[in-house]
Amino acid sequence: MANYAFLIDQSKCIGCHACSTACKQENQVPLGVYRTWVKYVETGAYPDVRRRFQVTRCNHCINPPCVRICPVTAMYQRADGIVEFDPSICIGCKSCMQACPYDAIYLDPETNAAAKCTFCAHRIELGLEPACVIVCPEHAILSGDLDDPASELSRKLSSAQATVLKPEQGTGPKLFYINGNDWSLHASASSASETFLWADKITEQNISVYERGALELPVLRSKSGAPIRTPQEQGHPQNGPIQLGGLASEQMVQTSYNAQHKIQWHWQLPTYLVTKSIAGGLFMLLSLGAGLGLFPFDSLTFLTAGFTAMVFMLITTILLIQDLSQPKRFLNILQHPQWKSWVARGAYFMVSFTALAGLWWLLEGGAYLGLLPAEFATAIRPFAAWITFPFALGVVVYTAFLLGQAEGRDMWQSSLLPFQLLSQSFLVGSAVFWALNPASSDFLRLVFLASLLINLTLTLAAKAMPFASEIALLASREMTHGRYRRHYWWGGIGLGHALPLVLFIIFPSALPIALAAVTGLFFYEYAFAMAPQRIPNS
Repeated sequence: MANYAFLIDQSKCIGCHACSTACKQENQVPLGVYRTWVKYVETGAYPDVRRRFQVTRCNHCINPPCVRICPVTAMYQRADGIVEFDPSICIGCKSCMQACPYDAIYLDPETNAAAKCTFCAHRIELGLEPACVIVCPEHAILSGDLDDPASELSRKLSSAQATVLKPEQGTGPKLFYINGNDWSLHASASSASETFLWADKITEQNISVYERGALELPVLRSKSGAPIRTPQEQGHPQNGPIQLGGLASEQMVQTSYNAQHKIQWHWQLPTYLVTKSIAGGLFMLLSLGAGLGLFPFDSLTFLTAGFTAMVFMLITTILLIQDLSQPKRFLNILQHPQWKSWVARGAYFMVSFTALAGLWWLLEGGAYLGLLPAEFATAIRPFAAWITFPFALGVVVYTAFLLGQAEGRDMWQSSLLPFQLLSQSFLVGSAVFWALNPASSDFLRLVFLASLLINLTLTLAAKAMPFASEIALLASREMTHGRYRRHYWWGGIGLGHALPLVLFIIFPSALPIALAAVTGLFFYEYAFAMAPQRIPNS
């Protein structure tokens, strides 16, 4: 069986766009999206300026993260190494786009499904080469079988010094570059101005604090923490510092054309993180109260808290389905799950939790209305509590593992994230429980105070720890010092932590404390969800 790969000789590329044009024609790619594109990076100072070209597309990785995260196997890897997709079953969750470290996947505006370079698999099966290969006038693009030593690609790789994009990601990319230029290979090594060539506009919403020159270029590091030599450290024919984000003639490095970087997940993600934290937190507290007897509650209190949790779970489900570009295919997750994906696992956690918590609530309601013996409700509480608790916990923390599969957003891949989500859930869950039942026990108030302090500690610790990569560092700075700094400091830290703590000490009223904690958590989650998506990967 073949093992297909691409090889691009950057010293031969003339930036003619024949490859991207042929790709669009061959695969009927709509305007505004790209399977293959040519990135332009200009270096030097006027009049000694050089334009460098880099052909960019799917890397057809040996270890493709887009395949693992896809919940319905719409993205899959063939036996010949080609990473393909099936638009007919794609639900449009956009998880694969977050998982790709190369920004190679897009949402097709006509099919509302994920799409990308397929290595022209339909041509390969006929013994033909990909469209981009045959139209290149300089023979700068090669395709072939890596396992065939007689192939032109293998012979070229055996004698030339080739590089790949982001080898530290561990994806095993099979898109090789000869004479690859560091300014182009490292997405964050060159800044982008407010416009591209040919009046291609980067909107204000897509300009990150890093691209605007508000931050200095950080040290590039691999996920293991080892430094990667930057172009500045390797030396450059032009003397003087690199100037980021400026438009003056003395600028040293600038990306003058690239595929437009887009944000895929919006307000729905931070909102659903809050709503499911409330639902899971309420039932975790109810389970601890019933299972361990940590605090007393009567049937009416349970029904009120349980109903509130179910409402927030309903909101969570609506948000998740509404955010899909193919919402009618949502049931594909349950009917044809891909079990390596935490999107699919999370869906089953939510369905199971909703069913068990709803059944427990109905039994308690039946006892409260006299339809069932009160002794029956009392007897089943410990069993219902211990069955429901792990699924409530799963609903709360599974997102940490889902975001861990989003390998294109390194800031999300934190070992502290499961504990942050858990503490956030106890924080807002206890606050809402307290607001629903102001006369509740001291135990709930203690849980609120403890979870508030623990979550604040974890939130600040996440920013103090070393970052896995320069992409994670840039995202963190975007969150704390860039576009989302007000969401983070005034919203997440101030409104979500400092104000509830002050109110708890001087004016312990449940409703304002709960409103502050929930609103503050939303602002924090908004910054947390959006900042990493601002950092381009190509």
